[in-house]
Amino acid sequence: MADKTITKSSTMTSDYYKQTQIDQTLRLREVLKTLPPFAKDYFRAMEPKSSAKTRINYAYDIRVFFHFLLENNPIYKNYTMNQFRVQDLERIEPVDIEEYMEYLKVYKREDNEMITNGERGLKRKMSALRSFYSYYFKHQYIATNPTLLVDMPKLHDKAIIRLDIDEVAMLLDYVESAGEHLTGQALAYYQKTKNRDLAILTLLLGTGIRVSECVGLNLTDVDFKNNGITVTRKGGSQMVVYFGDEVADALENYIEADRKVITPLSGHEEALFLSTQRKRMGVQAIENMVKKYARQVTPNKKITPHKLRSTYGTSLYKETGDIYLVADVLGHKDVNTTKKHYAAIDEDRRRMAASAVKLRE
Repeated sequence: MADKTITKSSTMTSDYYKQTQIDQTLRLREVLKTLPPFAKDYFRAMEPKSSAKTRINYAYDIRVFFHFLLENNPIYKNYTMNQFRVQDLERIEPVDIEEYMEYLKVYKREDNEMITNGERGLKRKMSALRSFYSYYFKHQYIATNPTLLVDMPKLHDKAIIRLDIDEVAMLLDYVESAGEHLTGQALAYYQKTKNRDLAILTLLLGTGIRVSECVGLNLTDVDFKNNGITVTRKGGSQMVVYFGDEVADALENYIEADRKVITPLSGHEEALFLSTQRKRMGVQAIENMVKKYARQVTPNKKITPHKLRSTYGTSLYKETGDIYLVADVLGHKDVNTTKKHYAAIDEDRRRMAASAVKLRE
């Protein structure tokens, strides 16, 4: 029986993941229609080593570059997007790339929305452009690569934002008791979603799974016998992540009290977490829910689902001191990524420096 359950869980999760991949692939095709025709070669070459979501983000970033050329470079002022040829890439000088970096700091999108980019936004867009150029240079479509002659934006270290231990307790306590301060429709909505929201927050804080992994969970992915959930990681690989009794209690309470009495819309029958419209919850919905509760408890910290993941990773590292375990549980392919985020000197150790050096005996 257990083997059948695991097989069913794997199939259901796989179906959701496959549909997500299909949707993203179709979306990418639509974006590619707004790029120069030769760009398709680059994105076709990217496919084996990247996710559809990554390719979509790169497509948007590279489209910004060509819009910049159309708007700001006199050579291309009478061009349309379809007129660009791969040879146009080598007509670009390093100074044009530098002007593009300046442009990225503040620019208007096609819909006139003002876009700003900080260090990380600049780095991502320049990384996309470098990768784009590298493909055509490597395959000898172009003889020069001006992006290599321009320094990449420097990234300054940012403090890792996460919840302290007492703030974790405060957040969960607030979700449990928020109804005491609500009335009318707000109270009715809270009562309808309380158990679900508490289960999601407890799960994110107690396992460190990604919000994308959370929305993909099915009922059959939860194994209370072994206290584990089957998650689909980036790239489609599956892994069992184990959870403690607090997570088990929150999940069981939600499933038994709420989820079992909901009749999902067609196509959403297997989803673990449902919206009030009886559909599988999306990433944006969970992000909004986390922000809604967190700003009541920690208004000075911008808490997102990823910050809850950081909170779990930090706590796990402090408790175990095993950076390889943290990397494995979080699904990091490169342990250096984990080291960078969780093995740095933390605030508690830094405070020790205040009393370590004596100025007078």
